[in-house]
Amino acid sequence: MPSLTAPRRTRRTAALLTAALTAAVAAGCGSPDDTSTAAPNPSPSPSVAASAAAGVLTVRDPWVKAADKGMTAAFGTLVNDGDMDVTITGAATDVSPMELHEMTMKDGKMVMQAKQGGIVVRAKSSHVLEPGGEHLMLMNLRQPVRAGDELSFTLTFADGRTQTFTAVAKPFTGAQESYAPGHGATPMPGMSGTPRATTSPAA
Repeated sequence: MPSLTAPRRTRRTAALLTAALTAAVAAGCGSPDDTSTAAPNPSPSPSVAASAAAGVLTVRDPWVKAADKGMTAAFGTLVNDGDMDVTITGAATDVSPMELHEMTMKDGKMVMQAKQGGIVVRAKSSHVLEPGGEHLMLMNLRQPVRAGDELSFTLTFADGRTQTFTAVAKPFTGAQESYAPGHGATPMPGMSGTPRATTSPAA
């Protein structure tokens, strides 16, 4: 009677070889560094990346008062869509040194002075920089800023982050206002009212 042992061993060997080959092919599809305990890549989700690209604040309708020399100011509406208050501690532009300023009453008249503690934009709210209120002050122009010019500004925040935006210069007329005692030497013309422009005025 013929033996059946040899064919069974052959089938078992073939099955083992097939299993080994299958495992080898599966291993070849993964990266050599892949392990079951490897941490996932720390790449940000699309929503996080979009939020970072959008900046700390949204700056709506930014504009600058056109001026030939001396001082001028930048205005606009700052929108904070985040869950935390944001504090602006500084501003910079290539055409002038800058300070954060506010208007306040002193001795019965409105005067301009540095904004102590920075400009705070509350969470889920907006904050208007406007003539007669808080604004970004260009202290000493190195060149004329004419209507239609586009200026680039960089805001610095209390947590060290920065954000750049561009504002267009517009003609502007307004009342004369003075510096607070001991702050600056020259009154800044036209720091109240609304911009006068050929296009629609900024909000």
